Amino acid sequence: MSDYIFDAQTRQLHGTGASRRLRREGKIPAVLYGDGKQAVALTLDHDTLLHATEHENFFASVLTLKVDGKKQEALIKDLQRHPFKPKILHADFVRVSATKEVHVHVPLHFIGEDVAPGAKAGGVISHMANEVEVICLAKNLPEFLDVDLSEVQMDGVVHLSDIKLPEGVRLAALSHGEDSHDTSIAAIHEPRKVEEPVAASDADEAADGTPAEDKAADADADSGQSEDS
Repeated sequence: MSDYIFDAQTRQLHGTGASRRLRREGKIPAVLYGDGKQAVALTLDHDTLLHATEHENFFASVLTLKVDGKKQEALIKDLQRHPFKPKILHADFVRVSATKEVHVHVPLHFIGEDVAPGAKAGGVISHMANEVEVICLAKNLPEFLDVDLSEVQMDGVVHLSDIKLPEGVRLAALSHGEDSHDTSIAAIHEPRKVEEPVAASDADEAADGTPAEDKAADADADSGQSEDS
């Protein structure tokens, strides 16, 4: 059973005016499509959906839509949000089939960073990706994938192929060829050394090898000779 269940009603009225009236009533317009079936226009409760989006696993979970009381499993495909208010303006859902694979972006959870040898040696941990696209049946869809850094040494790099995948799950990028698409997702490197700015006098000395104080003395001597003449 899905962790996210939403009551939805089919809607007959369309257009900008109808959508505005729905939003004033605390509802949002939505559409359900896919799996070779006709698209259906829906209405959902705004606050219920907005609250669900606050959870990370919502976007990588199979949802249950109770459309006029009939259950339909689906994935969230797109959300149209207000440019600056915490409001959802429209939602797109795609039907889920028990026999067809889905393509979904799932978050990466980096674990073992506190015990990684490279980090203990003073290295800086970098994340090159926060999510990856997986391909699997809906029943095998993971909410997230762990990336274990507990054994990464200094200057070590973790690639897509290093992720331990659940049974029945594969990475979309690697399906195009592991040799050219096995990208880096994390690394540990030595911190960059910040060079201190060189003072002007030191820069002059470095230029010709003459100590700055000797240059100052020569300048005073030249000044004295000019006055005598």
